[in-house]
Amino acid sequence: MRTTTTTAALLAATAFLMPTTAQAAASPRLGDCAPGELCLWAKGAFKGPRQVYDLTRIDIESCTPLPPGTDIQSLANRTGRPVTGYQSAECAETAEFDTYPGSGTWVPQVPYRMRAFKVWES
Repeated sequence: MRTTTTTAALLAATAFLMPTTAQAAASPRLGDCAPGELCLWAKGAFKGPRQVYDLTRIDIESCTPLPPGTDIQSLANRTGRPVTGYQSAECAETAEFDTYPGSGTWVPQVPYRMRAFKVWES
């Protein structure tokens, strides 16, 4: 009887800790982005076409405009350096902009359409 009670308690605890299918579907899925990369998605929730930049293709502390007609709605910063995203394609600070830490920042919805970015030294 004691073994049955203990087994039932363990099964109940395990069921409580494991997410249901509905919970797993509701939790946001992080986009694919390797260490050292800045990954940008055209749509929120890491969906749509993805652009990948690494430090070999970026001029540090220089404005990097996205290709004309491109804007970003979600990002992952795994460069190890802070990245500022700009609403302006010229990195103008008169429009919206935010800086994201480089220690593994995942942003499923940027609060504006990002059109350029700048990677900082540290």
